[in-house]
Amino acid sequence: MPDPDGGEPLPLGVELTPTGHPAVDAGLARLAALDGVPTEAHVAVYEDVHQRLADTLAALDQE
Repeated sequence: MPDPDGGEPLPLGVELTPTGHPAVDAGLARLAALDGVPTEAHVAVYEDVHQRLADTLAALDQE
């Protein structure tokens, strides 16, 4: 969310609850690290987290 005064982005302040699954929690930690980071830097992280979560789900299907 942009600062109403036109400065740096403001933190969203969203709290993430750990799931207990290390791979999922690592993805959540990457998303939490985006808080306050300019929006243009988000896409690469979103894509990486999406791929990691998709891989995690695929691995669960193989079990």
